[in-house]
Amino acid sequence: MPEDLTISLPLYEGPMDLLLDMIRKQKLDIYDIPIARVTEQYLAYLHLMQEMNVDVASEFLLIAAQLIYIKSRTLLPPDPDAVGEELEDPRAELVRRLLGYEQFKNAAQMLYQREMIESAVWSNPGEDKVLGGWLY
Repeated sequence: MPEDLTISLPLYEGPMDLLLDMIRKQKLDIYDIPIARVTEQYLAYLHLMQEMNVDVASEFLLIAAQLIYIKSRTLLPPDPDAVGEELEDPRAELVRRLLGYEQFKNAAQMLYQREMIESAVWSNPGEDKVLGGWLY
């Protein structure tokens, strides 16, 4: 009896995690994301997930749609009547979200490491000694 082929996909905590990982692995400048290349790779990953019968969460599809929207905005000529936010680089909001996500992810990792260190330290509260008013 032939064994089934098992393919392992890296697990991501969400669509921003996947996107940030793709950008970091390719050593791309987060302030100048090549949207076409990142969108193509992101969609390829989603297709791979679908082919393997993995339920694709709506959040992943939402990010894919946003990447395609950003790419379409970069292909269009700028609106001469645009003011304020409409003149902004369409990638700017994505960059802000990615940087914010990265900060929270780094903070969570730091807290996890701290918890692991604290749980590895064993103390016996019954052996505390009081000398000169100080607890040792």
